[in-house]
Amino acid sequence: MTENASAAEPLAADSAIAVVGMSGRFPGAPDLATYWRNLLGGLCSVTDFTEEELIADGADPQEVRGRDYIPAKGHLADADRFDAEVFGFNRTEAAALDPQHRLLLQTAWSALEDAGRNPLGGSARTGVYVGGGSTEHMLAAQTDPKLAASIGALQVRILTDREFLAPWISYRLGLEGPSLTVQTACSTSLTAVHLAVQSLLLGECDTALAGGVAVDTVHKRGYVHHQGGIFSPDGRCRPFDERAGGTVPGNGVGVVVLRRLSDALADNDPVRAVIRGSAVTNDGATKVGFTAPGVDQQTAAIVEAWAAAGLDPADAQYLEAHGTATALGDRIEAAAATAAFKGALGTGRIGIGSVKSNIGHLDAAAGVAALIKSVLMLEHATLVPNADAGRPHPELGFDDSPFHLIERAASWPEPDLGPRRAGVSSVGIGGTNVHVVLEQAPPRDGAESPDGPEVLLLSARTREDLDALAGLAAALRAPGAPSLADTAHTLRVGRAPMAVRGYVRATDRAGAADLLAALASGGAVSPGGPDPLGEAWLAGEPVLAEGGGRRTALPSYPFSGPSHGAYRLFPVAPAGEQSEQEPEGRSADLEQDIRALLAEALGLADADDAEMTYFAAGGDSLTAVHLVGCLRDDFDLDVPITLFLEQLTLHEMARQIIAVREGDDSLDALLAEFEAE
Repeated sequence: MTENASAAEPLAADSAIAVVGMSGRFPGAPDLATYWRNLLGGLCSVTDFTEEELIADGADPQEVRGRDYIPAKGHLADADRFDAEVFGFNRTEAAALDPQHRLLLQTAWSALEDAGRNPLGGSARTGVYVGGGSTEHMLAAQTDPKLAASIGALQVRILTDREFLAPWISYRLGLEGPSLTVQTACSTSLTAVHLAVQSLLLGECDTALAGGVAVDTVHKRGYVHHQGGIFSPDGRCRPFDERAGGTVPGNGVGVVVLRRLSDALADNDPVRAVIRGSAVTNDGATKVGFTAPGVDQQTAAIVEAWAAAGLDPADAQYLEAHGTATALGDRIEAAAATAAFKGALGTGRIGIGSVKSNIGHLDAAAGVAALIKSVLMLEHATLVPNADAGRPHPELGFDDSPFHLIERAASWPEPDLGPRRAGVSSVGIGGTNVHVVLEQAPPRDGAESPDGPEVLLLSARTREDLDALAGLAAALRAPGAPSLADTAHTLRVGRAPMAVRGYVRATDRAGAADLLAALASGGAVSPGGPDPLGEAWLAGEPVLAEGGGRRTALPSYPFSGPSHGAYRLFPVAPAGEQSEQEPEGRSADLEQDIRALLAEALGLADADDAEMTYFAAGGDSLTAVHLVGCLRDDFDLDVPITLFLEQLTLHEMARQIIAVREGDDSLDALLAEFEAE
């Protein structure tokens, strides 16, 4: 440990930030356990598509067959699937909602669960700092006049624009801290982490969600390689390698949950790593062009971040670099990092790598993918290699630098003078540079809670999801599994109660795992007969968080929603042409037409349920504004918006709307009656 580090150590808990939860989905990895296995194996998860696959998924055959088309990408499987009901969206809203929003909502939920916190627990002082990229879905939806006519132009924008990524999370999860959508191009998600860190240190929030998402399209696509451009000619990204030829685009999403280290330690949270410092700079005009990176301010970001940590960059053992594998980008980043880490100059003892070799360049989600990789390496005390790593590029001068390229997985021994430490860098087009200083988590206080009789409470939206949740059995059988007491405590305080419920009662982890497997198959839940606590849980009664367990990381909710598709960019139909789905005006059965309008706006198959109310169907004031406009434009009916703010069934609502046309005063009488109540 350096003199600076030693002096700063006693203040670490007051000035440092704990990473207490994480979740992500990346190419080839639907969860972080798979992500780690892929990283450890040095696996390249970039997908090579066949011509048939691309054309079948809507790609332009002429483009695909072009000489410079590269049929490769860091593809995110099932990016169009969404558990809409969990988040309160009806089918119409879910179809319009951008896939980026869908994935980010589910990932934020899972990250909070990973931190042992109920995603719907009403954590009022929780901030949200996230960002995303432009998407085909957003562009197609916002330029589709049929969609605007169906649900309203404002609703289309709110459901698709990346501006609303953070507010949707805050709204659907009930989080009342700062809510910022961040945009700094490729460095977006690591900038979001920096802003979240600053907000926590300033006391603006007590918990923060930070990260990003990038899903430019859910469809299988490659890219066109241009000589001298940033994209690789062979579909592989090889940062700092002598074969480096450019980057490869990819999709993914990642979110981390952050708390002040002092709070996390006091609450005995599951700390996964510690952020000791962070910094952001911009190149300004000190570079050759707007899209080009700059050396000086990349260096400054690194130096300032380590200074904020009270440490020296030479205290690092690893640097997770931006690493685009472009000739200019790698050369400038290597020069900037060498200048910043000059205290270790010539030693070659600091490992360097970039997750882009494994999953491609995830644009707005690139920084959080790199951060999560680095946290996992600290947790496992293992340095993972660049995928298909070869010899370093000779022009980077690694032979006389602090760095060596990680070529194979290796143990990461704890240094003699201090904990394991790493730096994570991210660089955005436009010049925004970010650097974060990471440190291994401190030992967790207290002995593990001993095994004993415990009731594990489970709930889900559907029986199928409940059966999948019982997959917790595998986690309890794994090496280093949490204690039964910690598991029971986390399931009580760290999960949102849902309608479909189950429980098991056991005295040790092995017994609990067996019973969970039996639960998934409809078997017995307790060898001693029904348990009073479990039966109260099944009956829907509130359950207090009793016992001496601690929050711990457990498998999160097994989201398994259906595909809600995504909009494609198609030429706009010529003026005067009418879509088959466009309203045709009044029909002989006006009430049926109005019911059809209500059903379309609310995402219902039909509006024939005589008991279904407007609010129960997912209606709100924004949808009401849209319906008032449609009724005026399509049916020449001026309906007061107050009609949609009352507890009317859809049948009653359709009849009262017709009453407006017929000049019936029953509508006014009905509204007066409701107001009187």
